[in-house]
Amino acid sequence: SEWGDLAVTNMIEIYLNPDNLIDWTDDTGEGGVTDDVPADNIAAAERLLRELKPSKKQKTLECLVMIARKGRTDLDSAVSRLLDILQGDQDYVPALVYVSIAHLAQKQTPKARNHLKRVSKMGYQSEYASEFETGWLLLAHIYIQGGKFDLAEELCNRCLGANRSSARAYELLGAVKEKELSYQDAANAYTLAWQLEREAGAAVGYKLAFNLLKAEEWIPAIDVCHKVLKNYPNYPKIREDILDRARMQLRAGPTAGS
Repeated sequence: SEWGDLAVTNMIEIYLNPDNLIDWTDDTGEGGVTDDVPADNIAAAERLLRELKPSKKQKTLECLVMIARKGRTDLDSAVSRLLDILQGDQDYVPALVYVSIAHLAQKQTPKARNHLKRVSKMGYQSEYASEFETGWLLLAHIYIQGGKFDLAEELCNRCLGANRSSARAYELLGAVKEKELSYQDAANAYTLAWQLEREAGAAVGYKLAFNLLKAEEWIPAIDVCHKVLKNYPNYPKIREDILDRARMQLRAGPTAGS
């Protein structure tokens, strides 16, 4: 049934969350994908795929499984199949976003950027809400590495217009402000990202504490460090880079600079 297929499709997308495939920490400008999708998730997605009738969506999800496997042959095959799908429907958003992720895995950022620009120029379609969000934010991420901060910020705000609870959008907005040396604005954005993560992420916590330090907000920086270290006691980097420095500045008094 249609509802049964929708439920299976949603489960596959949970197992293979495209957001988890992307290396958001990459700052080389070359892109990349992570190893964050467990083998068990890939196997579960493959089993579920066999329950779906052949369709454009089913073929696209098959390609997402190949991308998650990360092998060169799998990536080449995924790109080839996704381009075939786009031959038949050049505006099919899931295929445009997935082929962009595959191109990043192949270190072919210009090709990924071209597909993502196409997504950014299209009218929003709520049935592809998550794909639009991933596409906008992936392009914003690429623009940040290229120093195109205005374009990146516009895409982050577009995403937040569609989904106010996108932690990733606030995190990338924080990255834009940090690179512009607007540390207070960066801290404000990272605060929202961290709150949406329920203060669970060490990486965003570190970025927040760092920008609070640069904004000379010593006590809030120390508070964030304590929260991160409570969850991740074996994270000496935040202690050395931020906590010790913030404490030193606090002891030195209001005239101390960062």
